[in-house]
Parts: sequence; structure tokens; C-alpha cells
Amino acid sequence: MTIPEGSPLGRATDYPDRYDAALLYPIERAVERELLGVRTPLPFSGVDLWTAYELSWLDQSRRPQIAIGRFRVPADSPSIVESKSLKLYLGSFAQESIANAGEVGHRIADDLRRACGAPVDVELVPPSRFATLPAAELSGESVDALDVSSAAHAPDAAALRADPIIAEESLRSALFRSRCPVTGQPDFADVLIRYRGPRIDRASLLRYVVSFRTHAAFHESCVERIFLDINRRCAPEQLTVYARFTRRGGIDINPFRSNFEAAPPDVRTPRQ
Repeated sequence: MTIPEGSPLGRATDYPDRYDAALLYPIERAVERELLGVRTPLPFSGVDLWTAYELSWLDQSRRPQIAIGRFRVPADSPSIVESKSLKLYLGSFAQESIANAGEVGHRIADDLRRACGAPVDVELVPPSRFATLPAAELSGESVDALDVSSAAHAPDAAALRADPIIAEESLRSALFRSRCPVTGQPDFADVLIRYRGPRIDRASLLRYVVSFRTHAAFHESCVERIFLDINRRCAPEQLTVYARFTRRGGIDINPFRSNFEAAPPDVRTPRQ
């Protein structure tokens, strides 16, 4: 993939420590969705849940303050924000003197709204609440113990099989791995597939999940591809695909797509 002009991803960059909203680099969702054959209206709704663990600024006495940032970007926003640009943007608060956390949150929400083209919910979790933030495995039954392997070098939708028996179940795998399309770095995730419809063969589902192992795509595109492939190959009446990726650069990204339910509470997995 060619590095987009102006993007910091895959390039040597400075790390500014004074507030600069211009550091945010939007990427239009339509580009990846066009490659996947997604048309409007979207076949899913959802949200991208971002967690930023390295957020700090100075109060008016120039005393360092910290928080964990939690951002909810709607799946129908015109753009996402490139993750390294978000890291640089959040880092630019480091030496900025700001009255209180409320003002920091307001600036971030306003800047992300402009970059993404839609309102973005922003929550700043103070240190007093860090210990209360829960961690849990994704719901559902793990398919990871099944004896399967895959020689596929690209997502293999043909691996998916379903039978006429109607099932309603939640299945999960911690074996998902893909690669950043620009830097080639590995991205690891726990993936949840919840559906009602023709029963999906579990071995075929796991074989499909691991076929992403060397696939180069952004997190959001991977989840949308999984949703579309299962929808086309297995024809469920209801479908949710939810992935929680391990963090890089102090940020984790967790796309949720569904045609029947709202996103769950933002709870990290143990390896996040």
C-alpha cells in the first residue's frame, strides 16, 4: 500500500508536545469499503471503540495530569483517524497548560468531530477510576481448540460453511492476526462472531479467521470484511462481528459491526 501523502504512518516523525489539532490525519472510509463492495445504505451499524492509555497534560500550575481516553467513533462517519496521527495529536497535549480535564475532553471531541466528519463521544477516565475499569474475555464459546490449519495467504471466504439447521450462538477466537497495510507490523485481536441463522461449521470459521494471518488491512476493514464474508456465505438472519485489538502506540482499536444489536460496554480483554 502506498503511504498517503501527509500521513505520518510508516515515516520518521517528530513528537511535538504542544497542542496541535492539525496532527490528526483523516482517512476516508469509502476507499476501503469500495474495495469490499460495500454500498449505501450500509449493511451494518456500529462503532469503533478507541482507548488511549498515554494521555497527559499540565494543569494551570503546570503540574502533570493524566487520564485514559475512551473515544466512540460511529461506523457511519465519513472518515476514521489514522492511528499514529492520533498518537501524535494526543502527545501534543503533554506540555500544554489547560484548566481542567473537561476542557481537554471538549477539545478532543471537537477535533475528532472535524476529522471524522461526525460527532465522536469522548470520555476521560481519571486516575481515581483506573482500578475500577473491568477486563473480561469476549462472551461466547472459544473455537481455538479445534484442530485446523490454514495455508491461505489471504482471507479465504470459501472456507466458510453452514448447514440448514438454525442456530443462535456466540463464538470467539483469540487467534486472529493481520498486518498493518503500510508498516507490515502484526496486529493481534480477539474476535467475537454472534449470529442467528444457518449453523456455521466451527472448524470452517476458525480456518477462515486464521486465513487473515498475513493479510494487510486496517482494523476496521478487517472486521467489515469478516462481517460481509459471513453474511454472504452463511446468510445469517442476525450477525455481529466485534474485534478487540491489542494496543500499539498506547492505543487499542476495537471495531464493532452488527445488523441487530447495539455495541456492548467498552470492556478490555485480559491481554489488552
